Amino acid sequence: MDGIIVVDKPAGMTSFDVVAVLRGITHERRIGHAGTLDPMATGVLPVFIGAATKALPLLPGSDKRYSARFTLGITTDTGDVTGSIIREAPVDADYAAVNAAAQSLRGEIMQVPPMYSAIKRGGTPLYVLARRGQTVEREARPITIYDISLAVPADGSRSGEYGLEVFCSKGCYIRSIITDIGDRLGCGAAMTSLRRTFAAGFDIYRAASLDELREAARAGTFPGEYLIPSEYPFSGFPEAQVTERQAGRFLNGGALARERLEPGIGEGMFRVKYGGSFLGLGEIEPEGTELRARWINSAAKSARQ
Repeated sequence: MDGIIVVDKPAGMTSFDVVAVLRGITHERRIGHAGTLDPMATGVLPVFIGAATKALPLLPGSDKRYSARFTLGITTDTGDVTGSIIREAPVDADYAAVNAAAQSLRGEIMQVPPMYSAIKRGGTPLYVLARRGQTVEREARPITIYDISLAVPADGSRSGEYGLEVFCSKGCYIRSIITDIGDRLGCGAAMTSLRRTFAAGFDIYRAASLDELREAARAGTFPGEYLIPSEYPFSGFPEAQVTERQAGRFLNGGALARERLEPGIGEGMFRVKYGGSFLGLGEIEPEGTELRARWINSAAKSARQ
Protein backbone atom coordinates (compact mmCIF):
# COMPACT_ATOMS: atom_id res chain seq x y z
CA MET A 1 0.00 0.00 0.00
CA ASP A 2 1.44 3.36 -1.07
CA GLY A 3 -0.13 6.76 -0.52
CA ILE A 4 -1.30 9.22 2.10
CA ILE A 5 -4.02 9.08 4.74
CA VAL A 6 -4.95 12.34 6.45
CA VAL A 7 -5.91 11.67 10.05
CA ASP A 8 -7.87 13.98 12.32
CA LYS A 9 -5.68 13.34 15.36
CA PRO A 10 -7.62 13.11 18.60
CA ALA A 11 -6.52 14.80 21.82
CA GLY A 12 -4.56 12.70 24.26
CA MET A 13 -2.53 10.80 21.66
CA THR A 14 0.95 11.46 20.36
CA SER A 15 1.61 11.54 16.63
CA PHE A 16 3.57 8.31 17.11
CA ASP A 17 0.48 6.73 18.73
CA VAL A 18 -1.48 7.52 15.55
CA VAL A 19 1.23 5.90 13.42
CA ALA A 20 1.05 2.79 15.63
CA VAL A 21 -2.72 2.54 15.14
CA LEU A 22 -2.36 2.86 11.37
CA ARG A 23 0.31 0.17 11.31
CA GLY A 24 -2.28 -2.14 12.84
CA ILE A 25 -4.96 -1.12 10.34
CA THR A 26 -2.79 -1.16 7.20
CA HIS A 27 -0.39 -3.99 8.18
CA GLU A 28 2.36 -1.78 6.73
CA ARG A 29 5.51 -1.08 8.72
CA ARG A 30 6.73 1.81 6.56
CA ILE A 31 4.69 4.72 7.90
CA GLY A 32 5.69 8.29 8.71
CA HIS A 33 3.87 11.54 9.40
CA ALA A 34 4.31 15.15 8.31
CA GLY A 35 4.50 17.60 11.21
CA THR A 36 4.33 16.48 14.83
CA LEU A 37 1.29 17.44 16.91
CA ASP A 38 1.41 17.63 20.71
CA PRO A 39 -0.79 15.18 22.63
CA MET A 40 -3.27 17.94 23.57
CA ALA A 41 -3.59 19.08 19.93
CA THR A 42 -6.09 17.76 17.40
CA GLY A 43 -6.48 18.06 13.67
CA VAL A 44 -4.66 17.47 10.41
CA LEU A 45 -1.91 14.84 10.57
CA PRO A 46 -0.88 13.63 7.08
CA VAL A 47 0.41 10.06 7.32
CA PHE A 48 2.57 8.69 4.50
CA ILE A 49 2.39 4.96 3.87
CA GLY A 50 4.68 2.50 2.11
CA ALA A 51 7.11 3.87 -0.46
CA ALA A 52 5.49 7.32 -0.06
CA THR A 53 7.43 7.73 3.20
CA LYS A 54 10.58 8.37 1.18
CA ALA A 55 8.94 11.46 -0.32
CA LEU A 56 8.42 13.11 3.09
CA PRO A 57 11.66 15.17 2.98
CA LEU A 58 10.58 16.63 -0.38
CA LEU A 59 7.24 18.04 0.77
CA PRO A 60 6.81 21.60 -0.50
CA GLY A 61 3.80 22.52 1.64
CA SER A 62 5.26 23.82 4.89
CA ASP A 63 2.66 26.47 5.75
CA LYS A 64 0.03 25.63 8.37
CA ARG A 65 -3.24 26.91 9.81
CA TYR A 66 -4.32 26.58 13.42
CA SER A 67 -7.31 27.37 15.61
CA ALA A 68 -6.39 27.86 19.24
CA ARG A 69 -7.88 29.07 22.49
CA PHE A 70 -6.06 30.67 25.39
CA THR A 71 -6.54 32.18 28.82
CA LEU A 72 -4.97 35.40 30.02
CA GLY A 73 -3.68 35.83 33.56
CA ILE A 74 -1.72 32.61 33.98
CA THR A 75 1.76 31.48 33.01
CA THR A 76 2.70 27.79 33.00
CA ASP A 77 5.97 25.93 32.58
CA THR A 78 4.72 24.34 29.33
CA GLY A 79 2.94 27.33 27.81
CA ASP A 80 -0.39 25.50 28.00
CA VAL A 81 -2.82 24.36 30.66
CA THR A 82 -1.33 20.86 30.86
CA GLY A 83 1.63 22.34 32.74
CA SER A 84 2.12 23.70 36.22
CA ILE A 85 1.13 27.30 36.94
CA ILE A 86 4.20 29.35 37.80
CA ARG A 87 2.57 32.78 37.87
CA GLU A 88 -0.88 34.35 38.09
CA ALA A 89 -1.66 37.99 37.43
CA PRO A 90 -4.73 40.21 37.17
CA VAL A 91 -6.06 40.83 33.66
CA ASP A 92 -6.67 44.46 32.76
CA ALA A 93 -6.89 44.26 28.96
CA ASP A 94 -9.90 44.63 26.71
CA TYR A 95 -10.34 43.09 23.26
CA ALA A 96 -8.62 46.00 21.52
CA ALA A 97 -5.50 45.62 23.67
CA VAL A 98 -5.35 41.85 23.20
CA ASN A 99 -5.88 42.19 19.47
CA ALA A 100 -3.13 44.81 19.23
CA ALA A 101 -0.74 42.43 20.99
CA ALA A 102 -1.66 39.65 18.58
CA GLN A 103 -1.32 41.86 15.50
CA SER A 104 2.13 43.00 16.63
CA LEU A 105 3.32 39.45 15.86
CA ARG A 106 2.20 39.52 12.23
CA GLY A 107 4.92 39.24 9.57
CA GLU A 108 8.47 37.92 9.74
CA ILE A 109 9.58 37.55 13.35
CA MET A 110 12.18 35.70 15.39
CA GLN A 111 10.74 33.06 17.71
CA VAL A 112 12.47 31.10 20.47
CA PRO A 113 11.18 27.50 20.43
CA PRO A 114 9.62 26.37 23.72
CA MET A 115 11.36 23.81 25.91
CA TYR A 116 8.32 21.60 25.52
CA SER A 117 8.93 20.87 21.84
CA ALA A 118 10.17 17.96 19.72
CA ILE A 119 13.34 19.80 18.67
CA LYS A 120 16.36 17.69 19.56
CA ARG A 121 19.46 18.74 21.43
CA GLY A 122 22.25 16.17 21.24
CA GLY A 123 19.75 13.61 19.98
CA THR A 124 17.32 14.17 22.89
CA PRO A 125 14.00 15.99 22.37
CA LEU A 126 13.75 19.20 24.34
CA TYR A 127 10.53 18.06 26.02
CA VAL A 128 12.41 15.11 27.51
CA LEU A 129 15.00 17.48 28.98
CA ALA A 130 12.21 19.77 30.24
CA ARG A 131 10.55 16.86 32.05
CA ARG A 132 13.88 16.23 33.78
CA GLY A 133 13.80 19.81 35.01
CA GLN A 134 16.50 20.96 32.60
CA THR A 135 16.44 24.18 30.59
CA VAL A 136 18.86 24.77 27.72
CA GLU A 137 19.60 27.75 25.51
CA ARG A 138 17.49 27.86 22.34
CA GLU A 139 18.35 30.08 19.43
CA ALA A 140 15.60 32.26 18.02
CA ARG A 141 14.54 31.14 14.57
CA PRO A 142 12.90 33.13 11.76
CA ILE A 143 9.23 32.36 11.15
CA THR A 144 6.43 34.14 9.33
CA ILE A 145 2.92 34.87 10.58
CA TYR A 146 0.97 35.50 7.38
CA ASP A 147 -2.30 36.15 9.15
CA ILE A 148 -3.54 36.22 12.73
CA SER A 149 -7.03 37.01 13.96
CA LEU A 150 -8.55 37.20 17.40
CA ALA A 151 -12.13 36.12 18.07
CA VAL A 152 -14.34 38.50 20.03
CA PRO A 153 -15.49 36.92 23.33
CA ALA A 154 -19.12 35.85 23.04
CA ASP A 155 -20.11 37.70 26.23
CA GLY A 156 -18.16 40.83 25.29
CA SER A 157 -16.62 40.91 28.76
CA ARG A 158 -13.05 40.89 29.98
CA SER A 159 -13.20 37.19 30.76
CA GLY A 160 -9.66 36.63 29.56
CA GLU A 161 -10.75 33.78 27.28
CA TYR A 162 -10.01 34.20 23.58
CA GLY A 163 -9.89 32.28 20.33
CA LEU A 164 -7.07 32.69 17.84
CA GLU A 165 -6.71 31.80 14.14
CA VAL A 166 -3.16 31.64 12.81
CA PHE A 167 -1.76 31.08 9.31
CA CYS A 168 1.98 30.59 9.64
CA SER A 169 5.16 29.14 8.21
CA LYS A 170 6.90 25.94 9.15
CA GLY A 171 8.56 25.98 12.57
CA CYS A 172 6.02 28.24 14.25
CA TYR A 173 4.88 27.28 17.76
CA ILE A 174 1.39 28.53 18.61
CA ARG A 175 2.00 28.20 22.36
CA SER A 176 4.91 30.64 21.92
CA ILE A 177 2.65 33.05 20.02
CA ILE A 178 0.21 32.93 22.93
CA THR A 179 2.99 33.32 25.50
CA ASP A 180 4.24 36.37 23.60
CA ILE A 181 0.74 37.88 23.64
CA GLY A 182 0.59 37.40 27.42
CA ASP A 183 4.05 38.92 27.86
CA ARG A 184 3.12 41.97 25.82
CA LEU A 185 0.05 42.49 28.01
CA GLY A 186 2.03 41.93 31.20
CA CYS A 187 -0.36 39.33 32.60
CA GLY A 188 0.80 36.11 30.97
CA ALA A 189 -1.24 33.65 28.91
CA ALA A 190 -1.57 29.90 28.45
CA MET A 191 -2.98 27.86 25.58
CA THR A 192 -6.11 25.86 26.44
CA SER A 193 -6.70 24.07 23.12
CA LEU A 194 -5.10 23.70 19.69
CA ARG A 195 -6.47 22.37 16.41
CA ARG A 196 -4.50 22.22 13.16
CA THR A 197 -6.79 22.83 10.22
CA PHE A 198 -4.28 22.81 7.34
CA ALA A 199 -0.90 21.14 6.80
CA ALA A 200 1.15 19.78 3.88
CA GLY A 201 -1.52 21.00 1.46
CA PHE A 202 -4.37 19.17 3.22
CA ASP A 203 -7.44 20.85 4.76
CA ILE A 204 -9.28 19.46 7.74
CA TYR A 205 -12.19 18.34 5.52
CA ARG A 206 -9.86 15.69 4.01
CA ALA A 207 -9.10 14.25 7.44
CA ALA A 208 -10.69 11.08 8.83
CA SER A 209 -10.95 10.08 12.46
CA LEU A 210 -9.25 6.92 13.69
CA ASP A 211 -12.70 5.52 14.47
CA GLU A 212 -13.74 6.01 10.83
CA LEU A 213 -10.62 4.22 9.63
CA ARG A 214 -11.08 1.35 12.07
CA GLU A 215 -14.71 0.95 11.00
CA ALA A 216 -13.73 0.95 7.32
CA ALA A 217 -11.16 -1.76 8.05
CA ARG A 218 -13.78 -3.87 9.87
CA ALA A 219 -16.24 -3.38 7.00
CA GLY A 220 -13.67 -4.32 4.37
CA THR A 221 -13.90 -0.93 2.63
CA PHE A 222 -10.45 0.29 3.66
CA PRO A 223 -8.50 2.03 2.23
CA GLY A 224 -11.05 3.11 -0.39
CA GLU A 225 -11.56 6.86 -0.40
CA TYR A 226 -9.15 7.39 2.49
CA LEU A 227 -5.95 6.62 0.55
CA ILE A 228 -4.80 9.73 -1.32
CA PRO A 229 -2.36 9.34 -4.25
CA SER A 230 1.25 10.20 -3.48
CA GLU A 231 1.26 12.86 -6.21
CA TYR A 232 -1.32 15.09 -4.48
CA PRO A 233 0.90 17.12 -2.11
CA PHE A 234 3.33 17.79 -4.95
CA SER A 235 0.72 19.15 -7.37
CA GLY A 236 2.34 22.60 -7.15
CA PHE A 237 5.47 21.29 -8.89
CA PRO A 238 5.50 21.66 -12.69
CA GLU A 239 5.27 18.54 -14.86
CA ALA A 240 8.08 17.10 -16.92
CA GLN A 241 6.55 14.84 -19.58
CA VAL A 242 8.85 12.04 -20.74
CA THR A 243 8.83 9.41 -23.46
CA GLU A 244 8.32 5.72 -22.80
CA ARG A 245 12.06 5.08 -23.06
CA GLN A 246 12.84 7.97 -20.71
CA ALA A 247 10.22 6.67 -18.30
CA GLY A 248 11.97 3.33 -18.09
CA ARG A 249 15.31 4.99 -17.46
CA PHE A 250 13.90 7.29 -14.77
CA LEU A 251 12.16 4.44 -12.95
CA ASN A 252 15.48 2.61 -12.80
CA GLY A 253 17.13 5.62 -11.19
CA GLY A 254 18.82 6.94 -14.31
CA ALA A 255 19.26 10.66 -15.01
CA LEU A 256 17.63 12.21 -18.08
CA ALA A 257 19.48 14.65 -20.32
CA ARG A 258 17.88 18.08 -19.97
CA GLU A 259 18.33 18.81 -23.68
CA ARG A 260 16.17 15.79 -24.55
CA LEU A 261 13.26 16.93 -22.41
CA GLU A 262 10.67 19.54 -23.31
CA PRO A 263 12.20 22.61 -24.99
CA GLY A 264 12.89 25.41 -22.55
CA ILE A 265 12.35 23.30 -19.42
CA GLY A 266 13.45 25.19 -16.34
CA GLU A 267 15.17 24.24 -13.12
CA GLY A 268 13.94 22.93 -9.79
CA MET A 269 11.65 20.08 -8.77
CA PHE A 270 9.30 18.37 -11.23
CA ARG A 271 6.56 15.78 -11.23
CA VAL A 272 7.84 13.34 -13.83
CA LYS A 273 4.93 12.04 -15.92
CA TYR A 274 4.53 9.55 -18.74
CA GLY A 275 1.10 10.12 -20.20
CA GLY A 276 -1.21 10.15 -17.19
CA SER A 277 1.13 8.12 -14.97
CA PHE A 278 3.03 9.79 -12.13
CA LEU A 279 6.53 8.33 -12.12
CA GLY A 280 7.99 10.29 -9.23
CA LEU A 281 9.92 13.45 -8.49
CA GLY A 282 12.97 14.70 -10.36
CA GLU A 283 15.18 17.75 -10.00
CA ILE A 284 17.24 19.89 -12.32
CA GLU A 285 19.79 21.79 -10.29
CA PRO A 286 20.72 25.39 -11.17
CA GLU A 287 22.59 25.33 -14.47
CA GLY A 288 22.30 21.54 -14.38
CA THR A 289 22.27 19.44 -17.54
CA GLU A 290 20.29 16.48 -16.19
CA LEU A 291 17.01 15.72 -14.48
CA ARG A 292 17.91 13.42 -11.61
CA ALA A 293 15.48 11.17 -9.77
CA ARG A 294 14.76 12.34 -6.21
CA TRP A 295 11.91 9.94 -5.49
CA ILE A 296 10.52 7.08 -7.60
CA ASN A 297 6.86 6.08 -7.41
CA SER A 298 7.14 2.34 -6.78
CA ALA A 299 3.52 1.79 -7.85
CA ALA A 300 4.33 3.16 -11.32
CA LYS A 301 7.47 1.04 -11.44
CA SER A 302 5.59 -2.12 -10.50
CA ALA A 303 2.94 -1.41 -13.14
CA ARG A 304 5.60 -1.45 -15.86
CA GLN A 305 7.20 -4.70 -14.73
